[in-house]
Amino acid sequence: MLGNTGCANIVPPLGGPRDTLPPKLVFVTPRDSSKLFNANKIVFTFNEYIDPKDVRTELIVSPVPKTEPIVDAKLRTLTVRIKDTLQPNTTYSLNFGNAIRDVNEGNIMKNFTYVFSTGRYIDSMRFSGNVLVANTGKTDSTLIVMLHKNLDDSAVVKEKPRYVARLDSMGRFSFRYLEPGKYALYAMKDEGGTRRYLSAASLFAFSDTPVIIGPGTPPSTLYAFVEPDTVKRASKSGTSGQNKGAIANKEKEKDKEKDKRLQLQVNISSGEFDILDTMKITFATPLKVFDSSMIQFTNDDFKVIDPRNYQFKRDSTKKLFAMLYNWPTDTKYHLIFPKNFAEDTSGRKLLKADTISFRTKKDIEYGEVRVRILNLDLSRKPVLQFVVQDAIKFTYTFRNGKEFRQLLFAPGEYELRVLYDTNGNGVWDAGQFFGKHRQPERVVPIKKKLTVKANWDNDVDITL
Repeated sequence: MLGNTGCANIVPPLGGPRDTLPPKLVFVTPRDSSKLFNANKIVFTFNEYIDPKDVRTELIVSPVPKTEPIVDAKLRTLTVRIKDTLQPNTTYSLNFGNAIRDVNEGNIMKNFTYVFSTGRYIDSMRFSGNVLVANTGKTDSTLIVMLHKNLDDSAVVKEKPRYVARLDSMGRFSFRYLEPGKYALYAMKDEGGTRRYLSAASLFAFSDTPVIIGPGTPPSTLYAFVEPDTVKRASKSGTSGQNKGAIANKEKEKDKEKDKRLQLQVNISSGEFDILDTMKITFATPLKVFDSSMIQFTNDDFKVIDPRNYQFKRDSTKKLFAMLYNWPTDTKYHLIFPKNFAEDTSGRKLLKADTISFRTKKDIEYGEVRVRILNLDLSRKPVLQFVVQDAIKFTYTFRNGKEFRQLLFAPGEYELRVLYDTNGNGVWDAGQFFGKHRQPERVVPIKKKLTVKANWDNDVDITL
């Protein structure tokens, strides 16, 4: 308790300037950059009361110890107790990240680092670079970067690395106080704090060749990806078995109350269909019968359109059927579904024939788009991506020129990216580390966003 210390807590007068200064180190025992270090604890004293946050995750010790140190804080003092056996002739660094902050305002002493050596000198090699997420070209500052002395691929799974560094908000990393030598370089999402690559469903990056750490080592760029054919499953709720049974019974009762008719939906909004979309007929349950010849597709006068001009395709779930047709703008249509045209696996059918009437959108509801990328390298098989909230809405493969033009384009604000499509299949492909050592395809984001206005010529020139 502070009440018996006999020392008043000095507080600035009301209305005075806000404290914006982080804590300042007054002294440390043993001193920073000590050599022949053999202590089992380090005591830091600051010029004000501190309130460390998330020290367990913020503190990075390099070389990575088998047993993490214990950190205690009291008033203006922070104590680090070393629980691991220190290696001889080795330079150690303790980077506290954003952990150290003052009590009153939470001002952060960013990336405070303490260094010592168990030998007679401090290793001074440096190495830097950056990490990008391959399929977006953006950064993820939650990734860590690792240097392994063991160059075997299995080491990234079985062993902790020699050195670890964080990424800043720009995706950059910087190692200091390194021992010269040859290292395997990786980056990954270390959600469990194990410093090991244990989940193929997490972001991961690797260097094709070992990094030789020495004077003037050039920077490296890594491209992070999630291994192909991995599925992130949503975590299941912790509902007890008894509650699960009650919920299941309620759901069964609701199912009994449901209409027994076949349920379908068509992606038509307010009686309008976007011609840039694909007409989709979606059923609530898988079908065992779908007779497209019974569906009547007519114009506004109910004149049947020749079935040779359109076709239906179903997906593997037998719940979604796409209708492929060359849709004109501002035209009325009717889709007539007879009672027996479809039947699901439970024998459900429509109770009666159903008619869906709609109009395709007008020309003036779309914008014309022209995008020219002046310095585009066509030899790299570039693909232009139009992205909304990280979802790719449209792609265009450049073949003979550096310009994309489309007369009818959906209005909205788009983020633009260029995919360098190595295998020419039109989509981004992830890398694969074990076995193949295949790097992911790369995507370059374009800083300038494209706002497409309806009934407008939307032109933009871009330089990558």
